[in-house]
Amino acid sequence: MLLAIDVSNTGIKLGLFEGRAMRARWRVATVREKTADEYAMLLLALCQSKGIALDAIDDVIISSVVPPLTPVMQQMAQGYLGRTALIVDHRSPLGVGLLTDNPWETGTDRILSVLAAKEIYSVPAVIIQFGTATSFDCASPEGDFLGGVIAPGLGIAAEALARAASRLYQVEWTAPPTVLGKNTSHTMRSGIVYGHAAMVEGIVARLRREMPGGERATIIAHGGLADVVASATDIIDVRAPNLLLEGLQRAYERLRG
Repeated sequence: MLLAIDVSNTGIKLGLFEGRAMRARWRVATVREKTADEYAMLLLALCQSKGIALDAIDDVIISSVVPPLTPVMQQMAQGYLGRTALIVDHRSPLGVGLLTDNPWETGTDRILSVLAAKEIYSVPAVIIQFGTATSFDCASPEGDFLGGVIAPGLGIAAEALARAASRLYQVEWTAPPTVLGKNTSHTMRSGIVYGHAAMVEGIVARLRREMPGGERATIIAHGGLADVVASATDIIDVRAPNLLLEGLQRAYERLRG
């Protein structure tokens, strides 16, 4: 089996694949202070919960946007799995051209999202990741990365609103039944969720006008807050919760044959 690990700023996604079939997936919090030993014990417990032995893992592939944790994951793979992990970055030959000013600045998660859209869904595409930030990645009709947009995430906006306004407070991040609010909680939820959805709709409309083939671009959503925003807009064509792990599996096929 292949262990795919995607390290983001707030969460680490782990997926076990047999061929292209995902056998198991987990998401744990990103803790920069944890050691390779601690992450290995966590992986052991997760695998045991599914009845999977660590020696069933044949190879490891890693994508990380948290540089201090990249060597930690490599040490875990080597020390506990006996595998030299394959690290994906902007130099990896994945068949995705980086048509940007500074390709080395491109996060690996953005490259993987375009690769997955190209191989699993359809291009051209706008891939929206709803996480700490809300990022828009644009794939050309040929499946190359054109660039995109990075905006503050829904959670950042909600926390900033509650922190900056003394009479407001944290509310549940769910779409209320109507935009017009009749109480403080309702009005805040409306502004947070529908406001974010309107931002997404506006940016997608502008991207469609600017990118090649934009009028027929598939809109793909993933990330921890995708369902919240998707409930407030009909602009999203595909919800792909495992997009980055699937992108890692496809990257493994290209890099290891």
